[in-house]
Amino acid sequence: MSDDTPDSLIPYDEIVQEALRAVVGRVLGEVEHTGGLPGEHHFYITFKTAAPGVDIPKHLTERFPDEMTIVLQNKFWDLKVGEDGFEVGLSFNQVPARLVIPFAAVTGFVDPAVNFALQFQAQGDDAEPEPHDEPGNDRPTAEPIEDGSNVVAVDFSRKK
Repeated sequence: MSDDTPDSLIPYDEIVQEALRAVVGRVLGEVEHTGGLPGEHHFYITFKTAAPGVDIPKHLTERFPDEMTIVLQNKFWDLKVGEDGFEVGLSFNQVPARLVIPFAAVTGFVDPAVNFALQFQAQGDDAEPEPHDEPGNDRPTAEPIEDGSNVVAVDFSRKK
């Protein structure tokens, strides 16, 4: 490819981002439908805490003003998946909380049990993600696998 590639009139980047979010929605929908995670599957979901539609307790927004990672493994409840996002109950330092997260705010989805990961930008966010703390909810015993296998990363930065 050359630097003279014209800008596309077809929004490929938006179409692919939407498809990636559909994967997250479908997986979470299956978990909601079956009532739990199959086998050793568990999820690390990273999202922009200040994105439109995100509804999390104030103390979490203060602790994670930009981005946060949650873990869905053993200690979650009331998972509800809709067309535009999901809500879930989690425990933070033994205090229960309800989180509402639009799919548009999600920037990462990892299932370490099968070395599967999706990474993408939050809609309307063209900046690089800032480093953030480890997952804030009560942690499972397993650590995420970060060897890069089966990772789908989408970066549609345009050369101009």
